[in-house]
Amino acid sequence: MTVQLVSRAVVVIALLMLMPSNWPKEAHAQSADELTSLRTQVSHLYSQGKYAESASIAERYVALARQKYGDNHADYATAIAWLALVYEAQGRYAEAEPLVKRSLEIREQALGPEHTDVAVALNNLAGLYETQGHHAEAEPIYKRSLAIREKALGPEHPAVATALYNLAWLYRAQGRNDEAEPH
Repeated sequence: MTVQLVSRAVVVIALLMLMPSNWPKEAHAQSADELTSLRTQVSHLYSQGKYAESASIAERYVALARQKYGDNHADYATAIAWLALVYEAQGRYAEAEPLVKRSLEIREQALGPEHTDVAVALNNLAGLYETQGHHAEAEPIYKRSLAIREKALGPEHPAVATALYNLAWLYRAQGRNDEAEPH
């Protein structure tokens, strides 16, 4: 259970890192402020374990992000990733999975397949599979996330350490301790 909490905390931190830092300042300031407020509320409620409240706000966040940016924008991908995370915490895996996959698809198209935000989305998908005990599906996705991070950030970066950690815990969950140890 502690491993899952740490893993989920890593996902939340990664999602926070994906938040845009240079919102348009004039024409869309009000909707940007509202998006920021909704995202902050989702994060806060999620961190408190108030998943039902968080889900309803995350759904509003997704609707507003879709309205503001459309269905193929990286900021929309962040919104649906948050909603997926809340659904996953509620055990609503069937609802979370298509959102995580769509977030990944948007990021690959918008940012390119080797972008570090794609690695975060891959990590989210692998984590969802791991939570459900689908270790065989999670492993190649964790490995791809790790490869992107190593190439983009270098082997000593903290995000690479996170990817190694996730892969090691997957191996441990499978009883593959000899493979987990080097990570």
